[in-house]
Amino acid sequence: MNNSFDVLIIGGGPGGYVAAIRAGQLGLRTALVEKTHLGGICLNWGCIPTKAMLHGAEVGHAMRHADQLGFSVGEIAFEIRRLVEYSRSVSQRLTDGVAFLLKKHNVTVINGEGRLLEKGRVAVRSIDGGEQEYRADHIILATGARPRALAGIEPDKSHIWTYFEALNPAALPRSLLVIGSGAIGAEFASLYNDLGCDVTLVELADQILPLEDRDVSAQVQQQFTKRGMQIFTGAQIRSAKVNGDRVSCLLKTADGEQTLEVDRVLCAAGIQPNIENLGLEALGVEMARGFIHVDDRGRTNVFGLYAIGDVAGAPCLAHKASYEGVRCVEALAGLPVAAPVSPDFIPRCTYTRPQVASLGLTEARARASGREIRVGVFPYQANGKALALGEPQGFVKTLFDAQSGELLGAHMVGSDVTEQIQGFGIAHTLEATEESLHEVIFAHPTLSEAMHEAILAADGRALHQ
Repeated sequence: MNNSFDVLIIGGGPGGYVAAIRAGQLGLRTALVEKTHLGGICLNWGCIPTKAMLHGAEVGHAMRHADQLGFSVGEIAFEIRRLVEYSRSVSQRLTDGVAFLLKKHNVTVINGEGRLLEKGRVAVRSIDGGEQEYRADHIILATGARPRALAGIEPDKSHIWTYFEALNPAALPRSLLVIGSGAIGAEFASLYNDLGCDVTLVELADQILPLEDRDVSAQVQQQFTKRGMQIFTGAQIRSAKVNGDRVSCLLKTADGEQTLEVDRVLCAAGIQPNIENLGLEALGVEMARGFIHVDDRGRTNVFGLYAIGDVAGAPCLAHKASYEGVRCVEALAGLPVAAPVSPDFIPRCTYTRPQVASLGLTEARARASGREIRVGVFPYQANGKALALGEPQGFVKTLFDAQSGELLGAHMVGSDVTEQIQGFGIAHTLEATEESLHEVIFAHPTLSEAMHEAILAADGRALHQ
């Protein structure tokens, strides 16, 4: 094997493997170092398998309510292992596809754990303990992140879970307590509730989905509560101790402390970057708030060393990592690159029931900026397609600068909104104004008509409200 490359990437997740493919497309001699599975957490234990399992849970929900449409289903039998097997098969198919694409673009895949030795030099330790050295003109770190540890709560792989165990349960617990209500925690809460578990959701902030607009958060919490979930905000779990086949959790709220007994606990309170054992200290790599500090092209303060994705800072999203991977490779290859997308305008999607999708500023942040803004809100209960689907919950909310008509933010909660948010992303990228968006013709009947009505509503022109 040739041990010298133009580009060497450490980490084969959605940032690393996409960067490798783009480098291969550009004719660069490229190597990708991955210690476990191609596709990283996203394809194997994150984005993809969760969506497969959420799909199964939603099918179950539809079956339980099929009588509304004239279908008599009868008693529904469910086997959690069958759903897990389905999710694993989807992940495997995509992982195989990544391997095919890397081979197609002449990327050398190196199995092992990479570590920086000095500028342009990397050592890779294989599973059997052997070590091989490689050289590259450009080294990209794409090592991702892992669940953040919580004081007093130690995952044990049986009763106290991380996302890994939650995606691979031996049996369905009767009750589940989820710590953290960001996208990961909220999705697992929605999933296990639809599968028939008693779910308790605990959030330290004063709202679930803390990064979302308050109106969106309130709508999701209302629907979660209606579904029977118990939700505590402004609260924290001080300890979780296994007692037989149950877990005793000490919950602290503004009203005091109480003990909750559940079958399983899921820790979903954020993530931390994988920066250990990379050799960063020896090279003097600059850090920022625990992440690797980079510029808008992924460059660190060390010449020839780059970082992309979760390890380079928030927002920790797969599509942000892929975007950064392509941008980084094209820049180092000497291609012109456009101005970077603002982190605020990277779409945020949460696949709960109802779904959440957003980009840009929340209303609170927009008002805090000092701008004069216009706000438009349109409910799905006034949308014909939503009613036809039996999914009238939710709304679309738009924020515009009152003077320039610039789109400042868009927030959606409801059926399939994660498939629609891209429309607002395109509008922002093309610098469409409120007035120009008025003239877009939206097909009827579609859920997306609510987007147009919310745009019109910001100017008091909504037609069906």
